[in-house]
Amino acid sequence: MERRKDNKGRVLKTGESQRKDLLYQYRYTDPLGKRQTVYAPTLKELRDKEDEIQRKLNEGADYVRSQITVAQLLERYLSLKQNLKPGTMTRYKYMLSVVTDSNFGNKQIDTVKPSDCKKWVITLSEEGKKYGTIRDYIVLIKSAFQMVVDDGILVKNPFSFKLSTVLIDNTQVRAALTERQQMLFLKFLKEDSLYSKYYDWVVVLLGTGMRFGEFCGLTINDLDFENKRINIDHQLQRKADGSPYITTTKTKSSVRKIPMTSEVEQSLRNILMKQKKHKSVTIDGYKDFLFTATDKKPRSDRSLCLIFGRMENKFKKLHPDIDMPHITPHVLRHTFCTNMLNAGIDIKSLQYLMGHSSIDMTINRYSHSSYERVEEQMFRIAKEKQDGQI
Repeated sequence: MERRKDNKGRVLKTGESQRKDLLYQYRYTDPLGKRQTVYAPTLKELRDKEDEIQRKLNEGADYVRSQITVAQLLERYLSLKQNLKPGTMTRYKYMLSVVTDSNFGNKQIDTVKPSDCKKWVITLSEEGKKYGTIRDYIVLIKSAFQMVVDDGILVKNPFSFKLSTVLIDNTQVRAALTERQQMLFLKFLKEDSLYSKYYDWVVVLLGTGMRFGEFCGLTINDLDFENKRINIDHQLQRKADGSPYITTTKTKSSVRKIPMTSEVEQSLRNILMKQKKHKSVTIDGYKDFLFTATDKKPRSDRSLCLIFGRMENKFKKLHPDIDMPHITPHVLRHTFCTNMLNAGIDIKSLQYLMGHSSIDMTINRYSHSSYERVEEQMFRIAKEKQDGQI
């Protein structure tokens, strides 16, 4: 039987052909039994594509036969997640490296049993990883295994168990600052020769409850002094190499407008007065950032945490008798939420202010009460009963 040739007389391999318009094509069947076709302008380019296809076919065949490792499965799963933000993908790739370096990551997926998964979870805990971090690993790998189940390759997901049945949830709830602690810390900042320059920053955080990225990405254009509100519709994040970029808010619910109280307005105006001395850099079309470093670039969450750590250390050194929890920008977000709840704001309005997609998070994770608040409420109720008001 005479072999098929191209217009230059070269013998074509099985699956290869040349169309009337001289474009080369290669047809093949993927591991799931579907016919596929690729095209190329030259025979060399077509065969380069064939080599890559063959490599993927071998991988795909191994996948269909469930003869790949947990690490390879996770890598395959992540390759299909094309809509992730750079920061999220960087975190996932780090998690992939941890799995790849583990004995568990080298297990073939069809041999993985729920007991193997639980043993690995315990190993992560013994290595010092926190409960919340381990939960993130489980969510990611469970999703990867679910892909295999959905493809009909495995019957059951070995990660179908609750983490709480294996480990005790020792997650420490971030404490919100009490009214007295807020007052003392603000007084310290206002009077301190070194850290007074950050006083207005803390007022803004305490008075708005903004997230790290929202705070760092805030620009002059986001301030509406006429209507006394702050527009939140983007955030600033960092790539793996530390370079900043602008991205959308954490969720669609995070796009919101925060009312500008008189204290916050004054602090923002104070910050703007200082900003007139220089112009910050432009990042992805955004400029005139409010919270910048000496190099005029927006602050990163890491640098903010370092600043807050130094402020906290000096405060505790000057006031060793005052009990003060660990202070971070995120703790101030917790504090804002608690302040609003204690002041009597309705929960749906608070959910909007915090930019939460779930009301459960607003109630259970970010709001905290205190003995003083409980005592105040109980005595108020008792007095109203005594006066016949209830």
